[in-house]
Amino acid sequence: MKGAFKPRDTASARSLRREATPGERALWACLRGGRLNGHKFSRQMPIGPYFADFLCRASRLVVELDGISHDGRIAFDQARDAFLANDGYQVIRFSNQEVFDNLEGVVAAISQALTDLPTPNPSRMREGDLNT
Repeated sequence: MKGAFKPRDTASARSLRREATPGERALWACLRGGRLNGHKFSRQMPIGPYFADFLCRASRLVVELDGISHDGRIAFDQARDAFLANDGYQVIRFSNQEVFDNLEGVVAAISQALTDLPTPNPSRMREGDLNT
């Protein structure tokens, strides 16, 4: 049934936010409150059966940080990325080590990914005057 309410696992999301890794905390400090060119990000957001580390809903961009917990989970991450892509999200991944070694570069890469994404709901005005 289209439009039916789908409950989200907000309790688990809250727990994941409280237990954020140092890399997630460092990146969140750069993304929160529209600090990245006004783009609003949320963290540990449920999307279907998965949780996005960072999500920019307006641009449908998911940013994932991979650490030790992702070792040996390649198949899981691939299935997750396929699910998200099928749902219209672009996923970009960074390692925790990248965040620690080059936070500025990670933030620049996220900014570039946001710039490169197509506009989700293009304005009809860009297609020219519809009254002519």
